[in-house]
Amino acid sequence: MKIAVYAGTFDPITLGHQDILSRAAHLFDKLILAIAVDNYKETFFTAQERVEIAQKAVADLSNVEVKQFSGLLVEFCRQEGAEVIIRGLRALSDFDNEFQIALMNKSVAPEIDSLFLMTAPEYQFVSSSIVKNFSKLGCLPDRIVAPCVAEAIAAKLAGQQK
Repeated sequence: MKIAVYAGTFDPITLGHQDILSRAAHLFDKLILAIAVDNYKETFFTAQERVEIAQKAVADLSNVEVKQFSGLLVEFCRQEGAEVIIRGLRALSDFDNEFQIALMNKSVAPEIDSLFLMTAPEYQFVSSSIVKNFSKLGCLPDRIVAPCVAEAIAAKLAGQQK
């Protein structure tokens, strides 16, 4: 069984992430969407909330499983029996950083490969940061996140205003 891991903060998951996920899901028997717990970023959603939102967003992908992880990604991959790390690229600027991380991962875990997938052109400008920033300013972008994600953002913002 070929297993891959697509890891990130996913705070929140966007249609760009889902584009990468759906295409990668066709390439592997099992794809794990790995939500980073200790990502050294200040997150809008808790790790558990990000897991729950992602599970709803990918419910139609039968071979995708959502899990939390902490520590080194390559160690998580080893624990899960994954041979491949999926990384999404939006623009050339993403590649430089992702390439460095892939080389470091390869030096630590030579048995695990990295596979880069370009997101669809309509999502190349989309990032979780853009979604959060626009949402906090009252403009919830409905064409770049799934409806379940938009609902979770709206609920979170409403809860913060109380």
